[in-house]
Amino acid sequence: MTNASPHPPSANGAFQGKIGTTYEESTPWWPEQSAPPEDTPNVVVIVLDDVGFSDLGCFGSDIETPAMDALATGGLRYTNFHTTTLCSPTRASLLTGRNHHSVGMRMLSNFDTGFPSGRGRVTKAAAMLPEVLRDNGFNTMAVGKWHLAPMEQTTASGPYTQWPLSRGFERYYGFLEAETDSFYPELYYDNHAVAPPKTPEEGYHLSEDLVDRAIEFVTDQTSVTPEKPFFMYMAFGAAHAPHQAPQEYLEKYRGRFDHGWDVERATRHARQIERGILPSGTELAPRNPGVEPFDELSDDERKLSVRLQEAYAAMLDHTDHHIGRFMEFLTRIGQMENTITILLSDNGASQEGGQKGSLNPTAFQNGLSEDFGEMLARIDEIGTTRAHANYPWGWAQAGNTPFKRYKQNTHEGGVRCPLIVNWPRGLSRTDENRQQFHHVSDIMPTLFELLDLRAPEVYHGIPQMPIHGTSMAYTFDEPTAPTRKEAQYFEMFGHRAIWHDGWKAVSFHQRGSSFDDDQWELYHHDTDFSECHDLAETEPEQLQKMVARFWVEAGKYDVLPLDDNGFALRAKIPRPGSPRRRTTFTYYPGMAHLPGAAVPPVMNRAHRITAYVDRAATSDEGVLVSLGNISSGYVLYVKDNRLVYEYNFLGTRYTVTSRDELPLGPAELTFDFIKTGDVRGVGRLYVSGMPAGETDMPRVLPHFFGWQGLDVGRDTLSPSSPGYDGEFAFTGKLERVVFDVAPDEEGTEPFERVD
Repeated sequence: MTNASPHPPSANGAFQGKIGTTYEESTPWWPEQSAPPEDTPNVVVIVLDDVGFSDLGCFGSDIETPAMDALATGGLRYTNFHTTTLCSPTRASLLTGRNHHSVGMRMLSNFDTGFPSGRGRVTKAAAMLPEVLRDNGFNTMAVGKWHLAPMEQTTASGPYTQWPLSRGFERYYGFLEAETDSFYPELYYDNHAVAPPKTPEEGYHLSEDLVDRAIEFVTDQTSVTPEKPFFMYMAFGAAHAPHQAPQEYLEKYRGRFDHGWDVERATRHARQIERGILPSGTELAPRNPGVEPFDELSDDERKLSVRLQEAYAAMLDHTDHHIGRFMEFLTRIGQMENTITILLSDNGASQEGGQKGSLNPTAFQNGLSEDFGEMLARIDEIGTTRAHANYPWGWAQAGNTPFKRYKQNTHEGGVRCPLIVNWPRGLSRTDENRQQFHHVSDIMPTLFELLDLRAPEVYHGIPQMPIHGTSMAYTFDEPTAPTRKEAQYFEMFGHRAIWHDGWKAVSFHQRGSSFDDDQWELYHHDTDFSECHDLAETEPEQLQKMVARFWVEAGKYDVLPLDDNGFALRAKIPRPGSPRRRTTFTYYPGMAHLPGAAVPPVMNRAHRITAYVDRAATSDEGVLVSLGNISSGYVLYVKDNRLVYEYNFLGTRYTVTSRDELPLGPAELTFDFIKTGDVRGVGRLYVSGMPAGETDMPRVLPHFFGWQGLDVGRDTLSPSSPGYDGEFAFTGKLERVVFDVAPDEEGTEPFERVD
């Protein structure tokens, strides 16, 4: 036989064996498999949501968090750690090691501002931590909140380029939005929507489900490839609103906060100083604007506010229990000793509950107030499946003890967050505090140093921007070492700040006002930990230097242009390619649940909804299309042989029912919304073109229906109407549902339908 021609290089590089005509004349060769060094530690990153600086037991609270406290006792507490003051930006910075404006996440992934800093997605020029770890031999898995994909792109048709599995994770289970109902979450498994595994009546809660799935993922991995390390990213919905917990946890906190937020702040403040969380002499910041002394509230106001705080505490306690369950699992399988666990909150406690608290986040999203009497009447629903509760400013300020302001603001109440680092095999000193200034962008370079990895200069052919963070590893064995962080800017909705060499300049921006009118404050953090003494007038030269430094950092990290536009305006500007840019939408039964960011934009617009059905019997009934949940939304359905439309305006329902029974056979069942003024109109029903009913709709939501999306032919998750039970799937033949939507809020009549 003649020799074969030379073999071309394989996809894994040049073949180094020998290829002859036959096997006997050939020499096999296998490329070396890259693997991390033996005993490379696992990495677990736990992200809490909207948990204030003082809310963990180990940071001063009496909320019971024994599992997180145990991580702190066996690890290190960082008391001068900072985030970006909002959820998507903090996650972007955490997972890239860069500043959030630089990677394109100015604020939320829901919006694209049209500028590089505000694309609402993470640039591929900033490889994510799971991408780098996966390529270095780690199994990578995530559970919980993502909120890093453009929300209009989270439908079943994608694109999936910013979903977890496209950014380095091999397994994913959780929710893609900013928030979700913990009893009825919008869940995704890898790249598709799934239903919760059981109902609230069967004991379902999201936090437990996420930990169940995390245990399942790690069990699969360690059973098959125990020699490989894993990276687990565990991002809880807790304790973002809605605050919900099992009943036994709600009952556990009854009466625990009757003393009110002023006593709570004072108690936490004293405890923080006693435990070294705060330097001796740290003052308690004065009340934030709008926070009234607790003992000056009416009895009813105190009663409602306390119940709202109880729900928050119950949710955090319940989450802690399941974090403990995961840590017990790691111990049981022998992985806890060599696992680096990092636990943080993404920003300070939230101001989004308003002055008196809330049972309906859609009200906040639309800039509307809730009726206090109605909230009080629903007090026993707080924390349950029947309410989407959030606490008032006073309790949020207590969560941020001892600091000023809240989430979204760049004062310390918004950016100073708890951080715990635990690594039984790697930490020689434990149960200690660290007071060096650090930022969420420092976590990725810290892990790279501990794992002996380098950030790639080019990733998948794309040149990479440099890492902006500074490793914190030096603090492990040097508790009093000076911080290695040189400077850190902050910016959110026009609020600005700059930290440098122990000084901080910060400004609070009034939305809609000129940025030139913002007043800069100056604090010396080395002696004024809680920003109580503004030195702007006595140290004008230092302030000038700090403000000048802010502009340097802003230019360096793509902060400009400053943008104070809020959620409502941004929601009205869909991205290029967004399905919301259309005016006609046709949906078919069997389609996947459609997330709220991609639904037809019927808010405050004239529109028509037409369902094409064929009913063989008068008993054929059910939901034709539904959107929303207990807080807001609408549903078109057939029941008792009549067509029904319900509109949920923050709990007030406008309902119109067809006057006559429906005919059998094919029919067009239509609802029209005709505008009669701004945020009001008339709803009309038609059956095959004939008028069938009408109702006045004196108020409609101007901007948002909340986060829960749309279903065709059924009502999944939190029910849109109390008029039926469960999904109430349509039992007749549903051909399609068509939406015709006016192009803007100016038109009064729905579009004429075009078939």
